[in-house]
Amino acid sequence: MRFRILPQQIDNTYKGQKLALWLFGFVLLIKIVQSTVILINGGSVVKGADGIPLDTFSPDAAHTVVALFALTSLYRLIICLLGVIALVRYRGIITLMFAVLVIEYIVRQLILYFYPLGSIGAPPGPIVNFVLFLISVIGFALSLLNRRDIQD
Repeated sequence: MRFRILPQQIDNTYKGQKLALWLFGFVLLIKIVQSTVILINGGSVVKGADGIPLDTFSPDAAHTVVALFALTSLYRLIICLLGVIALVRYRGIITLMFAVLVIEYIVRQLILYFYPLGSIGAPPGPIVNFVLFLISVIGFALSLLNRRDIQD
């Protein structure tokens, strides 16, 4: 399994289930859209999707929160663009990229446990991200399975 996550040679050879590639592409597409929307219109996303009451903050504090969300979106966008490169040209690291997405979500949740965001209501953003996490876990598992293992 270690060689499936960290292959000896990085090329376009992919031995996992084809469905994992589709799941990976879907997760990347949604994350790219999320990140781009936050970079373009961060204030409304922070208020709507994440339920942060920006109106109760001072203008400087609200601007800082939106800037931090935009910076986070930038790093997520870079990870996703690396994922697109992997999907198009270096499929041998798809399992590694799934692992990166799964680990990123888990670590982000740990950080939010210790530093919770003050949100109001039940914003949809965390639910969407949890669903993407579950899809990533399923894709990770499928990417570890050889295609011939299923056929036997």
